[in-house]
Amino acid sequence: MSTKPQLPERPSRAAGVPTALDGLLVIDFTRVVAGPACTQTLADFGARVIKIENPDGGDDTRAYEHAEIGGESAAYLSLNRNKRGIALDLAVPEGREIALDLIRKADVVVENFSSGVMKKFGLDYEAVAPLNPRLVYCSISAYGRTGPFASRPGFDPITQAESGFMSLNGFADGPAVRTGPPIVDMATGMSACNAILLALLARDRIGRGQHVEVALFDVAMGMTGFYGMAYLINGQNPGRFGNSPAGSPTVGVYEASDGPLYMACANDRLYRRLVVEVLNRPDLINAPQFATRKARSENKELLRAAIAEVFASDTLENWMAKMKLANIPVGYLRTVEEGFNAPEARERARLSRIPHRTAQWVPNIEPPISMSLTVAIDPVAAPLLGEHTEEVMRETLGYDKKRIAAMAQKGAFGPRGAATSG
Repeated sequence: MSTKPQLPERPSRAAGVPTALDGLLVIDFTRVVAGPACTQTLADFGARVIKIENPDGGDDTRAYEHAEIGGESAAYLSLNRNKRGIALDLAVPEGREIALDLIRKADVVVENFSSGVMKKFGLDYEAVAPLNPRLVYCSISAYGRTGPFASRPGFDPITQAESGFMSLNGFADGPAVRTGPPIVDMATGMSACNAILLALLARDRIGRGQHVEVALFDVAMGMTGFYGMAYLINGQNPGRFGNSPAGSPTVGVYEASDGPLYMACANDRLYRRLVVEVLNRPDLINAPQFATRKARSENKELLRAAIAEVFASDTLENWMAKMKLANIPVGYLRTVEEGFNAPEARERARLSRIPHRTAQWVPNIEPPISMSLTVAIDPVAAPLLGEHTEEVMRETLGYDKKRIAAMAQKGAFGPRGAATSG
């Protein structure tokens, strides 16, 4: 039976430590995965990120079904840490007026609406660049903002399928398989973050901002990596190979007598150590059919069967100890539950709990970036829908109570007509 891990409270960062992006104002029009993943990284390292959501339900991930706590979904919480959240109806003139006021003050705008949406609202780069020439404006889409495919909707698994990326996943005798987590979305978010930081560095040199674009299809194609490059060189379509690249018998999953392990023994030096020092089978290097890498490849099924027989003769922990002693790359094949409760997760302090307005506390997964001088900020849970609307109007835009009330009356913050105090 699965159980939730006991999470420690997160220790606070040292007082007075600077942040990498202190003073940077980011206006975040994104939702779902790629865009929020990008802006969360900026927020983690000190940018003031103001997330703008539709008052009618907000970010689509709020309704995702994986799990929920305090009325908030796991998907939404995982992608929107450290942001200030406001509800803004862009279909209302006053809502667009507020958006423009925020953009005038911004260093960065990030959007991943369908093609034409920002232009319809008068918030596209061409419309706002004259108002703020130093603005870095990032557009995230499936197929780019120009060209014949710009209007096509697209999602992570569609671009996995269409780019060829999905064709590389799975076993040779089975169908193509998408990755479990939305890897193209996440990689697109990373690429968008890189693009923004590059544009900010360029702004310091050339004195103005620019429009940067990142497309899921482009990222998925790039992620075919050396398999895609090999096709361009030799014209041979790469296939699926399961857990063993090119069918390598010394890379992949093996079963000990009581559980699986994953081994990555990818060169001659490691192979010799494996068969001599760990498996005690020197015949697997001395016999002509296994003496060279080419020979092992030609006899891979025979070699795999011999290795599997040896692994099945002893326990997982005994093999892990022997392989670690011989410095063979090996790991446990864990479930999510096992991985999140593993010593690597605990000792590296990857998991904690942080306060939350409606749930008392929520789980937190640390950002996968460590910096020695400008460490990540103390994490703040993802905002409730419209949680900081009044605060942002007052502190960022300098609106007084009368103006905020008038905007609310006009429906700028949604049909309820009231801003939420942070």
